[in-house]
Amino acid sequence: MDVVRRWQWPIAMALLAWPAAGLRLGLWSAPVAVETGFFGLAIVSAAFLLTWSAEAAERDIPRTLALAGLALIAVLPEYAVDVLFAWKAGKDPSYAAFATANMTGGNRLLVGIGWSMVVGIFWFKTRGSLLKLAETHRVEIGILAIATVYSFVIPLRGGITLLDAAFLIGLFVAYVVLASRGEIEEESSLVGPSETIANLPKTQRRAVVAGMFLYAGLAIVLAAERFADGLIATGARFGIDEFQLVQWLAPLASEFPEFLVAGLLAWRLRADAALGALVSSKVNQWTLLIGCLPLAYAVSSGTFNPLPTDTRQTEEVLLTAAQSLLAVILLINLRMSLVEALTLLVLFLLQFLTPHSIVSRNTFSVMYLVLAAVFLVRQLFEMRPFFGPPLRDKLRERAAAGGDRAPPAKR
Repeated sequence: MDVVRRWQWPIAMALLAWPAAGLRLGLWSAPVAVETGFFGLAIVSAAFLLTWSAEAAERDIPRTLALAGLALIAVLPEYAVDVLFAWKAGKDPSYAAFATANMTGGNRLLVGIGWSMVVGIFWFKTRGSLLKLAETHRVEIGILAIATVYSFVIPLRGGITLLDAAFLIGLFVAYVVLASRGEIEEESSLVGPSETIANLPKTQRRAVVAGMFLYAGLAIVLAAERFADGLIATGARFGIDEFQLVQWLAPLASEFPEFLVAGLLAWRLRADAALGALVSSKVNQWTLLIGCLPLAYAVSSGTFNPLPTDTRQTEEVLLTAAQSLLAVILLINLRMSLVEALTLLVLFLLQFLTPHSIVSRNTFSVMYLVLAAVFLVRQLFEMRPFFGPPLRDKLRERAAAGGDRAPPAKR
């Protein structure tokens, strides 16, 4: 019974993918809204399996690289949906808007909800108002800062080009190389099923991780296209804005397991690891995900043309870049306060209380940029933790070491 209890959640998540598989293989049918729900459920269950298996990999690879891998694997369902939209856009340009919608929605959810949630849980559990990140997270913040600054160029071009793809994918490769130089943590504490997997003997653990990864990947392959098309069809049938459905519901479904794992980590007083994982996810989505979109579009269309963006999509990318800039500035000193987290949360939630118009998006972009400038002035006096111990501390250490020596003999 103890074995069943420890493995009940992986088994349950594996079984939840079967209704969608039956629909995809034509074994039964249902109304489009019900089908979309089952396909979304399959993506959520696959995301859980991917998250648990990736987190268990901390036993075998450096922790920083494990967090990077966890962040990448956990959002694979979103990659599948987004790249699928970009691929379809190569044949039908109307799908280009949905590729941008999914990408911008996922990025803004991570910062506006995910980061704020971790800091909020940290405050609730410890009553500490300042969450500090370890210095090992300089890599993520540095790469994210470069990608964010570069992202402001994208709206000026009227599309996401292959040049953007080359730069952003190259930046992601640099991130992985830098992350791989850390140390392996044999005894790092894990959450729930990932702990069960990680505690298996090495050979069994690697076999289970590989099996879960392949199973989840197959579930995503079977569900991604029907889920993406189902969102659009459901929106059209019930008079709901399809762009909004794709922008928020699709990434929320794929990222919910990652949010849950981050929340559990923060609840278990591992808020540093939780926020680090979500920052790594932001790096993945702001580099590799964007870079994959024009590649998929180019291969599908058989041209070197950029993935087109209309006025609305351009404004969405600019708004997402502005939010990312504020987030980087807030975290560049390797700490985030409760007030800063609430600032990100309130700005994100206010966007749902205003009309979805170009003016509204421009207004929020300006608000993010103004706040970024204000916080940057303050952060200039607190950025030393990001760049290393200040010279003053080194001089103090040297003076202290000198003070321990015996004073020179008097003549």
